[in-house]
Amino acid sequence: MFKQRLNDGGILRAVINAIPSPVVTQAIAAAGLDLVMIDREHGPIDRESMHAMIAATASTDCAAFVRVPAIDEAEVKAALDAGAEGIVYPLVRTAADAETCVSYMRYPPSGVRGWGPFVAHSRFQTALSDYAPDVAPELTCCLLIETAEAVENIDAILRVNGVDLVVVAPFDLSTTLGTPGRFDAPQFKEAVSAVERAAGDYGKPLGAAAFTREQTTSLIRRGYRVLVHGYDLLVLKDQIASFKTWS
Repeated sequence: MFKQRLNDGGILRAVINAIPSPVVTQAIAAAGLDLVMIDREHGPIDRESMHAMIAATASTDCAAFVRVPAIDEAEVKAALDAGAEGIVYPLVRTAADAETCVSYMRYPPSGVRGWGPFVAHSRFQTALSDYAPDVAPELTCCLLIETAEAVENIDAILRVNGVDLVVVAPFDLSTTLGTPGRFDAPQFKEAVSAVERAAGDYGKPLGAAAFTREQTTSLIRRGYRVLVHGYDLLVLKDQIASFKTWS
Protein backbone atom coordinates (compact mmCIF):
# COMPACT_ATOMS: atom_id res chain seq x y z
CA MET A 1 0.00 0.00 0.00
CA PHE A 2 1.09 3.55 -0.72
CA LYS A 3 0.85 4.63 2.92
CA GLN A 4 3.48 2.06 3.90
CA ARG A 5 5.83 3.29 1.17
CA LEU A 6 5.18 6.83 2.34
CA ASN A 7 6.15 5.85 5.89
CA ASP A 8 9.25 4.01 4.64
CA GLY A 9 10.86 7.32 3.72
CA GLY A 10 11.68 6.99 0.02
CA ILE A 11 10.98 9.31 -2.91
CA LEU A 12 7.61 8.67 -4.58
CA ARG A 13 6.61 9.88 -8.02
CA ALA A 14 3.20 10.78 -9.40
CA VAL A 15 1.36 12.04 -12.48
CA ILE A 16 -2.05 13.71 -12.57
CA ASN A 17 -4.51 11.83 -14.78
CA ALA A 18 -7.10 14.21 -16.26
CA ILE A 19 -7.87 12.29 -19.46
CA PRO A 20 -10.99 10.17 -18.79
CA SER A 21 -9.54 6.93 -20.12
CA PRO A 22 -8.57 3.68 -18.41
CA VAL A 23 -6.13 3.11 -21.28
CA VAL A 24 -4.24 6.24 -20.28
CA THR A 25 -4.35 5.30 -16.60
CA GLN A 26 -3.07 1.82 -17.39
CA ALA A 27 -0.17 3.26 -19.39
CA ILE A 28 0.77 5.61 -16.55
CA ALA A 29 0.62 2.81 -14.00
CA ALA A 30 2.56 0.38 -16.20
CA ALA A 31 5.29 2.99 -16.71
CA GLY A 32 6.36 2.40 -13.13
CA LEU A 33 5.10 5.43 -11.23
CA ASP A 34 4.18 5.12 -7.56
CA LEU A 35 0.97 7.13 -7.80
CA VAL A 36 -1.61 8.23 -10.35
CA MET A 37 -3.87 11.07 -9.24
CA ILE A 38 -7.22 10.74 -11.02
CA ASP A 39 -8.46 14.30 -11.31
CA ARG A 40 -12.18 14.72 -10.77
CA GLU A 41 -11.72 18.31 -9.67
CA HIS A 42 -10.54 19.66 -13.02
CA GLY A 43 -10.77 16.70 -15.40
CA PRO A 44 -13.95 15.65 -17.29
CA ILE A 45 -14.13 12.32 -15.46
CA ASP A 46 -17.47 10.81 -14.47
CA ARG A 47 -17.93 8.10 -11.83
CA GLU A 48 -18.08 5.18 -14.25
CA SER A 49 -14.84 6.32 -15.89
CA MET A 50 -13.29 6.84 -12.46
CA HIS A 51 -13.96 3.23 -11.52
CA ALA A 52 -12.54 1.92 -14.80
CA MET A 53 -9.45 4.09 -14.35
CA ILE A 54 -8.88 2.83 -10.80
CA ALA A 55 -9.34 -0.77 -11.97
CA ALA A 56 -6.76 -0.18 -14.72
CA THR A 57 -4.01 0.09 -12.09
CA ALA A 58 -4.51 -3.52 -11.01
CA SER A 59 -1.45 -5.79 -11.18
CA THR A 60 0.87 -2.78 -10.90
CA ASP A 61 2.59 -1.10 -7.96
CA CYS A 62 0.93 2.22 -8.82
CA ALA A 63 -1.58 3.48 -6.26
CA ALA A 64 -4.75 5.13 -7.56
CA PHE A 65 -5.76 8.31 -5.73
CA VAL A 66 -8.75 10.47 -6.62
CA ARG A 67 -8.68 14.24 -6.37
CA VAL A 68 -12.28 14.97 -5.48
CA PRO A 69 -14.04 18.15 -6.64
CA ALA A 70 -14.54 19.41 -3.09
CA ILE A 71 -14.55 18.36 0.55
CA ASP A 72 -17.76 16.48 -0.06
CA GLU A 73 -18.82 13.29 1.73
CA ALA A 74 -20.68 11.81 -1.24
CA GLU A 75 -17.73 12.35 -3.58
CA VAL A 76 -15.28 10.78 -1.15
CA LYS A 77 -17.53 7.78 -0.53
CA ALA A 78 -17.97 7.19 -4.26
CA ALA A 79 -14.21 7.31 -4.89
CA LEU A 80 -13.31 5.01 -2.01
CA ASP A 81 -16.08 2.55 -2.81
CA ALA A 82 -14.78 2.44 -6.40
CA GLY A 83 -11.44 1.24 -5.02
CA ALA A 84 -9.36 4.40 -4.61
CA GLU A 85 -6.36 3.95 -2.33
CA GLY A 86 -6.29 7.60 -1.33
CA ILE A 87 -8.19 10.87 -1.51
CA VAL A 88 -6.66 14.21 -2.50
CA TYR A 89 -8.66 17.08 -1.01
CA PRO A 90 -8.62 20.53 -2.64
CA LEU A 91 -8.95 23.90 -0.95
CA VAL A 92 -8.37 22.82 2.64
CA ARG A 93 -8.29 26.03 4.67
CA THR A 94 -8.60 25.17 8.37
CA ALA A 95 -8.02 22.45 10.93
CA ALA A 96 -11.78 21.88 10.95
CA ASP A 97 -11.59 21.20 7.21
CA ALA A 98 -8.78 18.71 7.80
CA GLU A 99 -10.76 16.93 10.52
CA THR A 100 -13.71 16.64 8.14
CA CYS A 101 -11.45 15.21 5.43
CA VAL A 102 -10.17 12.52 7.77
CA SER A 103 -13.65 11.66 9.05
CA TYR A 104 -14.97 11.05 5.52
CA MET A 105 -12.34 8.33 5.03
CA ARG A 106 -12.88 6.47 8.30
CA TYR A 107 -15.66 4.17 9.40
CA PRO A 108 -17.41 4.81 12.73
CA PRO A 109 -16.64 5.33 15.51
CA SER A 110 -13.58 7.32 14.34
CA GLY A 111 -15.28 8.67 11.22
CA VAL A 112 -18.53 8.91 9.30
CA ARG A 113 -17.89 6.84 6.16
CA GLY A 114 -20.82 4.64 5.22
CA TRP A 115 -20.05 0.94 4.80
CA GLY A 116 -20.37 -0.43 1.30
CA PRO A 117 -17.07 -1.56 -0.29
CA PHE A 118 -18.89 -3.94 -2.64
CA VAL A 119 -16.67 -2.88 -5.55
CA ALA A 120 -13.60 -1.72 -3.64
CA HIS A 121 -12.72 -5.03 -2.03
CA SER A 122 -12.05 -6.62 -5.42
CA ARG A 123 -9.48 -3.95 -6.31
CA PHE A 124 -7.47 -4.99 -3.25
CA GLN A 125 -8.06 -8.72 -3.80
CA THR A 126 -9.52 -9.21 -0.38
CA ALA A 127 -12.79 -10.58 0.95
CA LEU A 128 -15.64 -8.13 1.36
CA SER A 129 -15.64 -8.66 5.13
CA ASP A 130 -11.89 -8.00 5.32
CA TYR A 131 -11.90 -4.62 3.57
CA ALA A 132 -12.84 -2.56 6.64
CA PRO A 133 -10.27 -4.03 9.06
CA ASP A 134 -7.44 -4.64 6.55
CA VAL A 135 -7.68 -2.03 3.77
CA ALA A 136 -9.52 0.99 5.14
CA PRO A 137 -6.90 1.85 7.80
CA GLU A 138 -4.23 1.90 5.07
CA LEU A 139 -5.93 4.51 2.87
CA THR A 140 -4.07 7.79 2.43
CA CYS A 141 -5.52 11.21 3.28
CA CYS A 142 -3.77 13.90 1.23
CA LEU A 143 -4.46 17.62 1.60
CA LEU A 144 -3.64 20.27 -0.98
CA ILE A 145 -2.22 23.46 0.48
CA GLU A 146 -3.36 26.06 -2.01
CA THR A 147 -4.78 29.04 -0.13
CA ALA A 148 -3.37 31.83 1.98
CA GLU A 149 -5.72 30.77 4.78
CA ALA A 150 -4.29 27.25 4.75
CA VAL A 151 -0.79 28.66 5.15
CA GLU A 152 -1.94 30.80 8.08
CA ASN A 153 -3.45 27.70 9.71
CA ILE A 154 -0.79 25.22 8.67
CA ASP A 155 0.30 24.25 12.19
CA ALA A 156 -3.26 23.50 13.29
CA ILE A 157 -3.94 21.60 10.06
CA LEU A 158 -0.89 19.40 10.46
CA ARG A 159 -1.73 18.62 14.07
CA VAL A 160 -4.88 16.81 12.92
CA ASN A 161 -4.56 13.08 13.45
CA GLY A 162 -5.05 11.15 10.22
CA VAL A 163 -3.53 13.65 7.79
CA ASP A 164 -0.96 11.53 5.94
CA LEU A 165 0.41 13.84 3.27
CA VAL A 166 0.31 17.53 2.32
CA VAL A 167 1.03 18.78 -1.18
CA VAL A 168 1.84 22.39 -2.04
CA ALA A 169 -0.26 23.41 -5.06
CA PRO A 170 1.76 26.26 -6.56
CA PHE A 171 -0.65 27.64 -9.12
CA ASP A 172 -3.61 28.05 -6.77
CA LEU A 173 -1.43 29.18 -3.89
CA SER A 174 0.37 31.83 -5.89
CA THR A 175 -2.97 33.05 -7.24
CA THR A 176 -4.54 33.42 -3.78
CA LEU A 177 -1.44 35.31 -2.65
CA GLY A 178 -1.89 37.81 -5.47
CA THR A 179 1.16 36.61 -7.40
CA PRO A 180 -0.30 34.21 -10.00
CA GLY A 181 2.41 32.05 -11.52
CA ARG A 182 5.21 34.08 -9.92
CA PHE A 183 6.94 31.37 -7.94
CA ASP A 184 9.89 33.64 -7.21
CA ALA A 185 7.69 36.28 -5.53
CA PRO A 186 8.64 36.89 -1.87
CA GLN A 187 5.07 36.24 -0.66
CA PHE A 188 4.98 32.87 -2.38
CA LYS A 189 8.42 31.80 -1.20
CA GLU A 190 7.58 32.80 2.38
CA ALA A 191 4.34 30.81 2.26
CA VAL A 192 6.09 27.71 0.94
CA SER A 193 8.79 28.06 3.59
CA ALA A 194 6.09 28.17 6.27
CA VAL A 195 4.58 24.93 4.97
CA GLU A 196 7.99 23.27 4.77
CA ARG A 197 8.83 24.29 8.32
CA ALA A 198 5.52 23.01 9.68
CA ALA A 199 5.80 19.72 7.78
CA GLY A 200 9.22 19.21 9.34
CA ASP A 201 7.98 20.13 12.81
CA TYR A 202 5.07 17.68 12.68
CA GLY A 203 6.78 14.94 10.70
CA LYS A 204 4.38 15.09 7.76
CA PRO A 205 5.53 13.97 4.30
CA LEU A 206 5.46 16.81 1.80
CA GLY A 207 4.72 16.83 -1.92
CA ALA A 208 4.85 19.37 -4.72
CA ALA A 209 4.85 19.85 -8.48
CA ALA A 210 8.17 18.84 -10.05
CA PHE A 211 7.70 19.61 -13.73
CA THR A 212 11.41 19.85 -14.58
CA ARG A 213 14.58 18.00 -13.67
CA GLU A 214 15.82 21.14 -11.89
CA GLN A 215 12.64 21.44 -9.81
CA THR A 216 12.89 17.77 -8.91
CA THR A 217 16.48 18.09 -7.69
CA SER A 218 15.66 21.18 -5.65
CA LEU A 219 12.58 19.63 -4.01
CA ILE A 220 14.39 16.43 -3.06
CA ARG A 221 17.18 18.48 -1.54
CA ARG A 222 14.59 20.38 0.53
CA GLY A 223 13.04 17.19 1.89
CA TYR A 224 10.03 16.69 -0.38
CA ARG A 225 8.95 13.08 -0.67
CA VAL A 226 6.16 13.03 -3.27
CA LEU A 227 6.97 14.58 -6.63
CA VAL A 228 4.12 15.32 -9.03
CA HIS A 229 5.77 15.30 -12.44
CA GLY A 230 2.95 16.60 -14.60
CA TYR A 231 -0.49 16.32 -16.16
CA ASP A 232 -1.06 13.54 -18.64
CA LEU A 233 -2.73 15.79 -21.20
CA LEU A 234 0.03 18.42 -21.03
CA VAL A 235 2.74 15.76 -21.35
CA LEU A 236 0.93 14.40 -24.41
CA LYS A 237 0.44 17.86 -25.91
CA ASP A 238 4.07 18.89 -25.36
CA GLN A 239 5.37 15.64 -26.84
CA ILE A 240 3.23 16.00 -29.94
CA ALA A 241 4.18 19.68 -30.34
CA SER A 242 7.86 18.71 -30.19
CA PHE A 243 7.47 16.72 -33.41
CA LYS A 244 7.35 20.01 -35.30
CA THR A 245 10.98 20.64 -34.36
CA TRP A 246 12.21 17.35 -35.80
CA SER A 247 14.10 17.54 -39.06
